[in-house]
Amino acid sequence: MSESVTKPDAPFAVIETGGKQYIVEAGATIDVELLDDCAEGDQVTFDKVLMSDDGSATTIGDPYIKGAKVVGTSLGLKPGKKISIIRFKAKSNRSRKLGHRQKYTRVKIETIA
Repeated sequence: MSESVTKPDAPFAVIETGGKQYIVEAGATIDVELLDDCAEGDQVTFDKVLMSDDGSATTIGDPYIKGAKVVGTSLGLKPGKKISIIRFKAKSNRSRKLGHRQKYTRVKIETIA
């Protein structure tokens, strides 16, 4: 069985940041792994562009497209979903509860060049 993948109608790009890949298009808002050096309102440039499509031509990098970049604006930090870790030992009256909440940077994509 083959899967069909639908292409977005607008120009899009596939970028890599934080060890993950994201499909982005202009005007979209994405949550990426925490970017240490950016504050709210700062301009963020992603230069690791794996693929771009402008509607008529598709460019695939090897592994990245030289000279291509995606520019966005940081909208600030966003906490992720709370994860609870519970450890329990039966018959010894021992239990431990831990929690974790990952931080993400929310970015609004402005242009794909």
